[in-house]
Amino acid sequence: MPNSSTTVATIDPPTGSLTIGPSGDDGRGLILLSVVLPTFNESKNIEEMVRRLDHVLRSSFAEAYEIIVVDDNSPDGTGDIAGALTLKYSRLRVIRRQNERGLSSAVIRGWQIARGQLLGAIDADLQHPPEIVVALAEEVQRGADVAVASRHIQGGGVSEWSLRRRVVSRAAHFLGLIILPGVVSRVSDPMSGYFIIRRSAIQGVELRPLGYKILIEVLGRGRCRWIGEVPYVFRERVEGESKVSRKIYLEYLQHLLRLRIATLPLSRLARFAVVGLSGVVVDMGLLFVLSDPSMLGWGLTRSKLIAAELAIVNNFIWNDAWTFRDLSRDQWQFGQRLRRFWKFQIICLAGLLINTVLLNVQFNLFGVNRYVANAIAIAAVTGWNFWLNLKLSWRVAEPQTSQQLRSHEPEP
Repeated sequence: MPNSSTTVATIDPPTGSLTIGPSGDDGRGLILLSVVLPTFNESKNIEEMVRRLDHVLRSSFAEAYEIIVVDDNSPDGTGDIAGALTLKYSRLRVIRRQNERGLSSAVIRGWQIARGQLLGAIDADLQHPPEIVVALAEEVQRGADVAVASRHIQGGGVSEWSLRRRVVSRAAHFLGLIILPGVVSRVSDPMSGYFIIRRSAIQGVELRPLGYKILIEVLGRGRCRWIGEVPYVFRERVEGESKVSRKIYLEYLQHLLRLRIATLPLSRLARFAVVGLSGVVVDMGLLFVLSDPSMLGWGLTRSKLIAAELAIVNNFIWNDAWTFRDLSRDQWQFGQRLRRFWKFQIICLAGLLINTVLLNVQFNLFGVNRYVANAIAIAAVTGWNFWLNLKLSWRVAEPQTSQQLRSHEPEP
């Protein structure tokens, strides 16, 4: 319905949780693709962006598309310009938000009123070439759950980025791989804000984005089994000012950490922690027997290595039989169990190396009690051991890209 505070055709934004429902029907016919343009102070770009995007979509989808501009009450009048454009472009709809801010939530609010089975996101500053949207839609129609426009595959790139900007971008990518490897490693360009996703992949899922990186949110919480990628060249902004700031990078870090916590398999992690505690008992008990001056009095490093190795054996037995039992269907086959043990051993030994260094630094350099130092060192490598063992020792099948899945299909 029109917003009474303005004379242009804008729509009141949805409220409540950021959850995508089923597609609606307002009587204007079937919509295949809904593309959302989040805007803030893009008055110099919005008209050209809508013109080019509408031309591309009309040529490929006839009337089965819509463009949704979600403006965060831009002081430069972007919302008014976009609203006026609805008189010229029949497939354009405009939301003006008064009480919310942020690119990611703007995209989701647009998707909430969208009627398409495919939902897209593209920046309004012309740095994302609108012509690529057709290739993205075709990738989804071929079977991908989400198709991402990528700067980092053959045919993609950036136009005139400075060395500093390239380093910052790659550093942000690397940080994502460390904190959220199960999500970030699935695509070559997880920082992309240009993509199309099936509605069914995120329908009914409550999204909780923070900052600008909406793609990481939908990959982290959505049901995205197939991922396709399409190359594109990121273009420099011609009009307007860049929104990139230190705050955006801090929000990106917060978002990664929040998704990391939200996507942890907590019940399995709890079992892993319980088994780890039993290993601590074994480790601590043997360390006391072997190294304490009142007992055998062996050297600390030798005692630690022996104690830790027996704790590793203890932990493997319990994890294989309990923590990862559902991933060990062949657990009674000796050969398979032995392979899992060696993987577990290698991962834990790498953690043990870190553990031993931390123990010696604390005890020899800072005079921390040997048992307190050992407990701190064990806690420091627990996350390392859990994640890598889940991915390698008791490997969970990873979702694949559409290209990988299609490669297994029989030839016609």
